[in-house]
Amino acid sequence: MKHLKKISLAVITSMAIAMPSMAETRITYKSAKTTSSYYQMAVQIAEAMKSGSSGDIIVTVEESQGSVQNVMEVRARGGDYVFTTPPALVRLAKAGKAMFEGKGDPKFNEIRALFPIPSLTMHFVVSENSGIKDFAGLEGKKILLGKGSFGAKEGAKYLKLFGLEGKVDLANVELSNAVPALKNGQIDGFVTAGSYPAPNVIEAAASTGVKVLSLTSDQIKASKRKELTIPAGTYSGQDADITTTSLPVVAYTTTAMDEDTAYQLTKTYWEQKETMGQAAAWWNGVTNDLLSNIEGKIHPGAIRYYTEKGITLNKAQQ
Repeated sequence: MKHLKKISLAVITSMAIAMPSMAETRITYKSAKTTSSYYQMAVQIAEAMKSGSSGDIIVTVEESQGSVQNVMEVRARGGDYVFTTPPALVRLAKAGKAMFEGKGDPKFNEIRALFPIPSLTMHFVVSENSGIKDFAGLEGKKILLGKGSFGAKEGAKYLKLFGLEGKVDLANVELSNAVPALKNGQIDGFVTAGSYPAPNVIEAAASTGVKVLSLTSDQIKASKRKELTIPAGTYSGQDADITTTSLPVVAYTTTAMDEDTAYQLTKTYWEQKETMGQAAAWWNGVTNDLLSNIEGKIHPGAIRYYTEKGITLNKAQQ
């Protein structure tokens, strides 16, 4: 009998040890380069998931070389994979167009959205001393676009769209040097894209007077991007709303993820968003309104959460 009691005790002990690991959900979150703000967001999400689920959800953040890679990896990943990308890239992947031409895969059709994260927001920042009030005022001025980034490409596109190509003196300076260059008068302004409030714009506004240009409704329409409003008071000296453009970014998974896991991830994200916003202001720009930026279907588990909260989704998302 004593022997049986020892065996029973050993079994119960092993079960007690095993139970927490059985309840634990492990997720791989593919984000961006470690130097980007989106990698910082991924780390914050990982911490929020662990805290908000009392340790039941453990998120491992993986560095990425970009959104295209994140989408491509869907082909070889399982139900524990979450990644970030603009909705437009998911649409292109499913259609096998642009950078996905000749690389189509049935698994792209299994991609499902979970929740929006801060959008890439265009900032056209000019010094007060430059006297620039609008885009027309950029003509003949020295502007820093940077190199290779989304903001640099988008900035160059806008200059062309608005009739300023070849009429702006483009500075050959790295974007990382934009604030000191602006402060020292080496440039009249710079273009940057990132979630707002953007750290380099905060620094520029605090160290030297700046103006962030607003786009007109016609300019926004020509850009074919989503309109976004940066509320007054976001930056030092900003006494009015800024109307600009953005590229939405969304956290996705696939149908390989079970409904309960998708539900818990979505629920925990929204419940922890306010706390994340206290640590990093860019989360405060994320609202239910950004759900309208999601193209295509949302994961059934996430839909369950949005239904519980009384949030209306469009037919294409369900």
